[in-house]
Amino acid sequence: MEKNIVKIAETDLEIEGCFDVMSELRTELKRNEFLQTVRAMESDGFRLAYMKDEGEVVVVAGYRIYTNLLMGSNLYIDDLVTSASARSRGFGEIMLKWLREKAREAGCRFFRLDSGTTRDQAHKFYFNQGFTIAAFAFCELLHESSTAS
Repeated sequence: MEKNIVKIAETDLEIEGCFDVMSELRTELKRNEFLQTVRAMESDGFRLAYMKDEGEVVVVAGYRIYTNLLMGSNLYIDDLVTSASARSRGFGEIMLKWLREKAREAGCRFFRLDSGTTRDQAHKFYFNQGFTIAAFAFCELLHESSTAS
């Protein structure tokens, strides 16, 4: 591991370098739209964090800090994915510890994420990291879109 350093993807090159790992989770993403989509999300507070191992991005997390009436200030993890080739090597745990610390530094009351109902291995990981199921997330597809935005 490269000193277990988590970095924020700030440059276009850093953001684009996260695409391959992020697309393992978000298979609908299109490489030629990824940078533009992330840049648009940044205006809503979205940040993209990543870690490298031996020069390759191995874990990526998209997150934002915001406030709502139910939870007050909270850090919400939009996406968290470790590349298939790097799973079970501690990268996801390091990323979650880093994100948790960011939440504490920002004075957040809650640290949270949603996970698809079929992602059993991810759920096991989240439970092992101290998360609990706090709510059901409901959604309704209103129309098909060609982008993930």
